[in-house]
Amino acid sequence: MINQISMKNLIRSIPNYPKSGIIFRDITTLIKDPNGLNWSVKKFLDRYEGIKIDRVAGIESRGFIIGSPIAYALGIGFIPIRKKENYQQKLSAVIMNSNTELTG
Repeated sequence: MINQISMKNLIRSIPNYPKSGIIFRDITTLIKDPNGLNWSVKKFLDRYEGIKIDRVAGIESRGFIIGSPIAYALGIGFIPIRKKENYQQKLSAVIMNSNTELTG
């Protein structure tokens, strides 16, 4: 099984991307490894064990990749959050709190 140190080795670092002085952390190398993806999802599940979660929301695109299997494992829905410019339908603002129910 994977551990935190080997997991960090699965994340590729790209220096000076997208601009000088920035180190981009590419998780492609982590999620293409079955043990790396499994370990990542399990860490999230362990972190929130015992907490009632209604839905998992993930911000594109990394959030889609990690959030979907977490929602699946919990047996709950997944809400993809897209950047405004990537959304094809008319947008409306939604403000939610713990008492808000989403309806279709």
